[in-house]
Amino acid sequence: MNRLLILTAAVVWASIQTVPGAATVTGHVTLPAPKPGRPASARYQLTTTQPSGKESTRPMAVVYLEGDFQNAEAPVNSTEMGQKNLQFYPRLLVVRKGAEIAFPNMDDEYHNVLSYSKAKVLDLGRYLKTDKTPLVSFDKTGVVELSCEIHEHMQATILVLDTPYFTFTDAEGAFRLEGLPAGSYTLKAWLNRKTVLEQPITLKEGETQDITFGDGK
Repeated sequence: MNRLLILTAAVVWASIQTVPGAATVTGHVTLPAPKPGRPASARYQLTTTQPSGKESTRPMAVVYLEGDFQNAEAPVNSTEMGQKNLQFYPRLLVVRKGAEIAFPNMDDEYHNVLSYSKAKVLDLGRYLKTDKTPLVSFDKTGVVELSCEIHEHMQATILVLDTPYFTFTDAEGAFRLEGLPAGSYTLKAWLNRKTVLEQPITLKEGETQDITFGDGK
């Protein structure tokens, strides 16, 4: 597994304090069909032996619990989104509000990370892997869409949430969210910036619920 994906998963689970008797939600999200990535310019393909946007982007959803959490004082962890083989890795990153994200350049050429999103406007300027790695704080919830000024096929998304309880689905749309506090909340499934599914949910200590978003196929 990619080192950055492992780091991302570690951040997700480190933000959740599993308490004996806490609730669990399992289930399924109907995912959209894969879409082809944006192809790279031929001049960039000559600089790498790795795929540069031609492959399909595998769909996945982010499932998270939203509400008033009185005991959600877990620390906000930092993580990174790298630039390697003319791609962002990972292409989808989820963090809690207040997290800091590093953007290391692992390629032998310049990159420049840009965003014009309402949740975060940034322009990191052109930098090499030998330069100091930029570190950015994300203090507003929402969707942050990233691109590279130099390589237009490079795209990624950062989802900033105000909850410590979130996880990714697998390739088939299955998910498991553990360590949840008892109470009434809203369970959401984020598919993309235009599609967020939601269901009200009441959790009880030690109980496991199964939730389906979509047609369940």
